[in-house]
This record gives sequence, structure tokens and C-alpha cells, in this order.
Amino acid sequence: MARQVKPKKTSRIRHSKEYKTEALKLAEKVGVGPAAEQLGLHESQLYAWRNKVRQQESSSEAEQRLQVENARLKRQLAEREEELAILKKAAAYFAKNQK
Repeated sequence: MARQVKPKKTSRIRHSKEYKTEALKLAEKVGVGPAAEQLGLHESQLYAWRNKVRQQESSSEAEQRLQVENARLKRQLAEREEELAILKKAAAYFAKNQK
């Protein structure tokens, strides 16, 4: 009868943002492989952290572009509303004078 071996349960270690930031700075200086070895991490963890930071940076850049575009459109809308109000007043003025 074959004996089944149960895999070890390992607990996940949660690293703080500061730790991740410092680890990524180290990886930039010495390279991902040596940094991972020095910190006792897998290279894939550092790569994943780096990709996540890059993704957040690019999404915040996209949000910034959207905010600029939104502000431009709001200004344009306000100008059009002002022009429309002037035209309505002019139309009302000329309508009174024609009677």
C-alpha cells in the first residue's frame, strides 16, 4: 500500500510597501537575481512587484490625462452655455421689438 505524502503548508509572508520599495531599489542597483538572493526572495516576486509598480504608474498617468481632458471639456461646456444664454437674450430682445 502506497503512502501519500502531504505537502507542507507554508504561510505567506506579507511585505510592507516600504520593504518592497527598498527591495526594488536594490534590484535596480545590483540586478534582480542578486537582490532576490540577498533578500531571500524568489526572482519572480521582484519581477511581479516591479510590474505592479509600473502598472500603477501608467494608470495614474492615464488618470491624469483624463482629468486634463475633463477640465478642458468642462471649460468648453461653460463657454457654450454662456454663448447660448447670450443668444437667448438676443432672441428675446429681437422678438419683443418685432411685435
